[in-house]
Amino acid sequence: MILYNHECYMDAPTRALAGRAETEFRNRFEREPDVIARAPGRLEMLGGHTDYSEGFIMALAIERATVVAAGERDDLHLRAWSDCDETEASFELSRLDEGPWGRWWDYVAGVAQELAAEGCEVPGADLAIVSDVPVGGGVSSSAAIEVATAIALSTLAECSIDPETLALLCQRAENEFVGMRCGILDQFTSVFARTERVLWLDCRTLKRRLVKMGSDEARFVVCDTKKPRELVGSAYNERRAQCEQASELLGVRTLRDVDEPTLDANADLLGGTLLRRARHVVTENQRVQQGVKVLEAGDVEALGTLLNQSHLSLRDNYEVSCRELEAMREAALEATGCFGARLIGAGFGGCVLALVRAEAEDEFITTVARRYETQTGLGPAIFGTDAADGAGLIPADGED
Repeated sequence: MILYNHECYMDAPTRALAGRAETEFRNRFEREPDVIARAPGRLEMLGGHTDYSEGFIMALAIERATVVAAGERDDLHLRAWSDCDETEASFELSRLDEGPWGRWWDYVAGVAQELAAEGCEVPGADLAIVSDVPVGGGVSSSAAIEVATAIALSTLAECSIDPETLALLCQRAENEFVGMRCGILDQFTSVFARTERVLWLDCRTLKRRLVKMGSDEARFVVCDTKKPRELVGSAYNERRAQCEQASELLGVRTLRDVDEPTLDANADLLGGTLLRRARHVVTENQRVQQGVKVLEAGDVEALGTLLNQSHLSLRDNYEVSCRELEAMREAALEATGCFGARLIGAGFGGCVLALVRAEAEDEFITTVARRYETQTGLGPAIFGTDAADGAGLIPADGED
């Protein structure tokens, strides 16, 4: 009856997180967990802000993840503790409509509510949540906690929900309960990503494939500016509304259905701001399709060029950059071994993704951290990652 039987690849970070989650669960709830689930953060390589216009994306899971250790209760009470601020939430499953509360447990409550809407009889449960995914960094810590929680709770309930449905209900939890109108990029990547592969996704049809990287010459380096952002209260939802407005004026379902000549022909109709927003989405979709080709060919220099073009469009057309992101990207591009770099996630703060020659990674991290801190006064967090495994269950004892 278990709905989600993908077992995570048990690398050292996964073992460590599983061990921490088990320990916290034992210490706080004085028993063993019934199930442990893991879901990774993600990087969108290309496809920033295209998912909610039913466009295309290229993304990968990172080696950092959220792990939820869960145990069933004999009532309909949900208790959840997280190491993000070492606080515990407690609420009745029958009273979820009292939320959201503006705290991390909104993601847990939203998932529980959406599981119930799918007909899954979520039991009361105790949860211990640990994570090494940067919060507010644009690598989707929110999707990681949603997906890991959904797998844990639905497994306890023995609900038969396929992975695609699970990813979509996690998106709805963030849209409708939390209030963040994200597309499907984050949740689908967390669920369907696999090691040594990049996920290509058509956000309209949900058609997807795993693209093998044609070269091991480069590594992905995540450069966290430590400039926090508050998405629900930010311009993110405004950007989505502007894309919808542009689509309506052009008489199409979404900007997925538009090309550049159409934009140029309707420049006066759209006006400056809507034209810029639409141009980013249209050209970013083109970059994704080109990105698949150069990735498979192993052309890391061409891929770096596409990352740079993506960033410039996000900065100038979509206007979601900020001083800290620009300082980080400039430091990255000036460092030895960098093929290209772009802001990731919603923008307005968070992280820059750099494509870096593998043998230059250590020097790159040291150099960029020093330059960025000198310029901004902020101490960054910078780490390399390979394409990692997607979400799944892990044995309760942390063993293979």
